[in-house]
Amino acid sequence: MNWVKWKNLPAVEAIKFNNSPCTTPESLWSALHQTYNAASNRPVNVSILNELPPCDSVDWPPFSPHEFTEAISKCSNSSAPGLDHLSWRSLKALISNEKCLLHLIHLADACINKSFWPTHFKVSKTIIIPKPQKPSYNMPKSFRPIVLLNTMGKLIEKVISNRFQFYSVRNGYLHPNQLGGIQQRTTTDAGVFLTHLVRAG
Repeated sequence: MNWVKWKNLPAVEAIKFNNSPCTTPESLWSALHQTYNAASNRPVNVSILNELPPCDSVDWPPFSPHEFTEAISKCSNSSAPGLDHLSWRSLKALISNEKCLLHLIHLADACINKSFWPTHFKVSKTIIIPKPQKPSYNMPKSFRPIVLLNTMGKLIEKVISNRFQFYSVRNGYLHPNQLGGIQQRTTTDAGVFLTHLVRAG
């Protein structure tokens, strides 16, 4: 695959997990699953959400073509596609056609209005790739999982995420010092804020 550079891996007999070599597909699956999905089915305490003050509801207007063209412009053409085999380059070519773009917008609007997310948007394919410059590749943690999702679904998710973020910032739902995962806020902003705290004592 042209998006993964060739790596010379050390010769090993098998990946080891719990001091035992994984010699069957079942044992290898169990080792990788327990390593990468250790948090699956872990109980989560959501009662802290009850302490949050209620926020006023806001209108959710239909999506605009600009939201989609802006979101897809930031997607790399070299990213690997998911099970739909649709690359970002191909999707960019598709939505450059106004009729195709309007169909995609109608699909996204329907997902919101019907509170429904298509099943094929939820199906993923996980690729295991080696982490660079590891002294040994006989442990599951020497590899990194990459989850590949439906490309069209990812684009709709990006547009929804951008809309959520815009509303959250505009309506003051986010703390002003929230920096992570917010557009136009970088590690430089975090460094300036930390410097301010140190100098302010």
